[in-house]
Amino acid sequence: MAYEHILYEVSDKVATITLNRPDRMNAWTPTMERDVRHAMEASSADDDVRVIVLTGAGRAFCAGADMDALKGLDPNDVRRASNLPPFDMNRRPDWQTRYGFYPSIGKPVIAMLNGATAGIGLVHALYCDLRFAADNTVFTTAFARRGLIAEHGMSWMLPRIVGHANAMDLLLSARRVSSEEALRIGLVNRLCAPEKLREETYAYARDLADMVSPSAMAVIKRQLYEVPFQTLAEATIEANREMMVALNGSDFREGVASFMEKRPPRFTGK
Repeated sequence: MAYEHILYEVSDKVATITLNRPDRMNAWTPTMERDVRHAMEASSADDDVRVIVLTGAGRAFCAGADMDALKGLDPNDVRRASNLPPFDMNRRPDWQTRYGFYPSIGKPVIAMLNGATAGIGLVHALYCDLRFAADNTVFTTAFARRGLIAEHGMSWMLPRIVGHANAMDLLLSARRVSSEEALRIGLVNRLCAPEKLREETYAYARDLADMVSPSAMAVIKRQLYEVPFQTLAEATIEANREMMVALNGSDFREGVASFMEKRPPRFTGK
């Protein structure tokens, strides 16, 4: 597929999806929405991809919705978007929403936040599994200052990452949050100097791709995203069931063999 508002590449088992409207600080558009979803589907289905990195071109990750598009937005567009086909129909409906499908991807998705992350840009960053940010990145929910509400499940997702009190603060005030505060409250996992962000993000991504079992990563990711809907007993029963599968898998045998033989593993994900 020819993409209009993103770039897509795969190298060293890592797929990179780059929001590519740098002249507009990668402001979100319907075309970008279509491109990102297709690229996520492509990387999810590609056996040569083990980790996905989502980032932005230029000086921003995503500064929010394109205001020109927002001015002419039909309120019924929100309802129409609910008719999108499921990303993975075997996953719970919670992870089949318009933007909340990232947990359905059986591979780690890392947000590499290279600058301003606001509004719908922050929504996408939250649905990623990990967030690495440049230490000059500024965050804002933005919605309340535009007369809008917490959209696309942010009211559910944000408290689970930063806690209820911090989420209430960020959503009500829609104030600008520095990268240092974002790290302190758990909004991001790691801060890097801007010139080191790419190097450190890809070093982490390649370590996952080369040294960690893809089948284990897929199950662990699914386990963590199921927890909000489970009791401890249910999580334990599910873990016991998955452990039996893992113990009979080739990745377990390879993990033990590579450790004993003191060599890098050759995982297949089988």
